[in-house]
Amino acid sequence: MGSFHAFRIERDPEGAVQAAVTRMRLEDLSEGEVLIRADWSSVNYKDALAATGDGHGVMRRFPLNGGIDVAGEVSESSDPRFAPGDEVLVTGHRLSETHDGGYAEYVRVPGDWVIRLPEGLSLREAMGLGTAGFTAALALHRMEENGQAPALGPIVVTGATGGVGSLAVSIFAHRGYTVHAVTTKLDQRAYLESLGAEEILPAAEARPTGKPLQSARFAGAVDCVGGAPLAWLLSVVSPLGNIAAIGNAAGAELRTTVLPFILRGVNLLGINSTFVARELQEEIWTRLATELGSSELKRIVRNEVSLEGLPTVFELLLSGRAVGRTVVRID
Repeated sequence: MGSFHAFRIERDPEGAVQAAVTRMRLEDLSEGEVLIRADWSSVNYKDALAATGDGHGVMRRFPLNGGIDVAGEVSESSDPRFAPGDEVLVTGHRLSETHDGGYAEYVRVPGDWVIRLPEGLSLREAMGLGTAGFTAALALHRMEENGQAPALGPIVVTGATGGVGSLAVSIFAHRGYTVHAVTTKLDQRAYLESLGAEEILPAAEARPTGKPLQSARFAGAVDCVGGAPLAWLLSVVSPLGNIAAIGNAAGAELRTTVLPFILRGVNLLGINSTFVARELQEEIWTRLATELGSSELKRIVRNEVSLEGLPTVFELLLSGRAVGRTVVRID
């Protein structure tokens, strides 16, 4: 086999990060038992940080192909669990961190990272969900494991027009929760309501008042932004409520007190899609295939690009102008 296309991220001698579509050979790919001919990938906030150098520490070595998600068909496999022609996906793990990622026509990975495409999903739909959908579903799983239930009251989602936020609104609403959505993009009210949000809150309201505890407003929360909005959530979630902490677009610093924890028993649950047992990965992907309607996913996947179109999408994400999800067509 000759060379193939890949969106490769490098660092020059001065330390500046550069990324572009280039050609590479199979023998230059990271090691693994399964070689995947990629059809689709997706764009996540972490992808934008890695490719632009804004996320110091996102990539642990250079050069690497970008893309933390990939879906396609097995081309070769020394792992007996997979055979050529199998439709599979990989999300998270160490793709585009220490291992060549999904922005390439071919991706080689360890067999333990590979998940069979769940029945009911196409490869494109799987990447419409991608790490963002998996993370939102993992938040639901962790919260319900910790006692969350629709009857306890509304769930609030911050960063609700983003990829994870949009999917969280849809997934929780589909599960039967009353969902309130926090956003800076009030012009997207109709979009959020179409996903199941019953109330839209301006992001300006999601700021701490200086009081460690305010009147309880929500039974739980999915926080996609971190920073001050997460501190606010800790002060307004009901006793024994759960907050799933996912992102840091609003800042990595968290200023709070112990009072929400010791006076209300609020649970702050860290959500990381990398450190998940294989059995739980399969369970969550099965839930995603059966518990989220395809009509909602079509609303959320707002954009489709080729490898060459990635820089424009990264710019939209990092400037806070992106809405919903973007899938990447690997030609």
